[in-house]
Amino acid sequence: MPVIEEVTAPRSFERVGMHSHIKGLGLDENGKARFMADGMVGQVKAREAAGIAVELIKRGKLAGKGILLVGPTGSGKTAIAMGIARELGEDVPFVQIAGSEIYSAEVKKTEFLKEALRRAIGVRISEERKVYEGEVREIRINRTRHPFNPYVEIPESVVITLRTKDDEKTIRAGREIAYQLMEMGVEEGDVIQIDAETGRISKIGTTKEEEGLFFKRRVNLPSGPVLKIKEFTYTVTLHDLDVANARGNIFGLLFSTGAEISDEIRGRVDETVKKWIEEGKASLVPGVLFIDEVHMLDIEAFSFLARAMESELAPILILATNRGRTKIRGTDLEAPHGIPIDMLDRLLIINTEPYRKEEIREIVKIRAKEEKIEVSEEAIEYLAELGEKTSLRYAVQLLAPASVLARGGKVEKEHIERAKEYFADLRRSMEFVEKLEGMLQ
Repeated sequence: MPVIEEVTAPRSFERVGMHSHIKGLGLDENGKARFMADGMVGQVKAREAAGIAVELIKRGKLAGKGILLVGPTGSGKTAIAMGIARELGEDVPFVQIAGSEIYSAEVKKTEFLKEALRRAIGVRISEERKVYEGEVREIRINRTRHPFNPYVEIPESVVITLRTKDDEKTIRAGREIAYQLMEMGVEEGDVIQIDAETGRISKIGTTKEEEGLFFKRRVNLPSGPVLKIKEFTYTVTLHDLDVANARGNIFGLLFSTGAEISDEIRGRVDETVKKWIEEGKASLVPGVLFIDEVHMLDIEAFSFLARAMESELAPILILATNRGRTKIRGTDLEAPHGIPIDMLDRLLIINTEPYRKEEIREIVKIRAKEEKIEVSEEAIEYLAELGEKTSLRYAVQLLAPASVLARGGKVEKEHIERAKEYFADLRRSMEFVEKLEGMLQ
């Protein structure tokens, strides 16, 4: 059980994820894409198509089907998939895997996919609990070195101050709660609930004004004491319940043994969840399973997914690839995108295009703001030109090393140029190797 203690006031913390700025698809009330909204920039046609797909999902018209995102590397396929999940709800599970992962797992391919599917299906549970509720006034994540990799830091504990109209408390909690706060992107101004016994966190909304780019649900500052008895709503996944059932501990969900879970246990969990739903204690939350590099899956995996999509307990399946016509892995047959025709017939295909210069400029600004890096207009313009000539990812990746070269100060064009000299793009790297090969010949 997570330990929660009241302590003195803390400071703030920083977190950065590759797609942590994505809050939705950035569509208006008519389903038209704004040029820049919800962390999304450009890709107007693809985002509007994704918005139609979201409406189909909400109406239950996408059962037994899926979505295929096709476009070059770095064209926003993952961002659109995450945007779809965010449009469906803040607590909707989003599970991302790569097609090649199924071959490096310690379990069978079908078991790995089965687990991923169940991780993408949530169960929303409501019950009376003792909770800490309030606006996040200050927050600090204490970090330590990873026990197996000293170059990586992991959360060790968290100190957080919550306030209401009538009360304020500062609490200290352990690693499990720190991980949850980071994964949910909790920041100052957000209103959250923390279960005092289990440590589960539920994000209610924010008290801050909308800032134009990122939109959250606006809520009022809670009243009454911070620690109270209240109906607490949280979401667990079917896989969480599988693991807890297999280990005999309903709250021991954070560390799995890695062993395969039997179909008998999953069957018991499904029956229990159906009973909860019938009694009104819970509701099902179908999430999103996003499989990148889907052309890496083999014929067995595609066959399994096709059958799983027709199950009554199935998440929304979103696939992505950057391949044209290629062989279906495990066969000698060629097919569009390396996907069997019978599987393609079940998919809505959305194309993503390379980003233009003006779009790259705005994305660089967003990433700089998210990573809290001050960048001059000249440097942003230079990165936009660089991204158009090379790739968006290369331009964004230069931000962090340029910040180091600027000694934490404002990043200028000269810092970007120096970072560019240290770190090559794909074209320069290939030219370098080909030149060496020519010298050896």
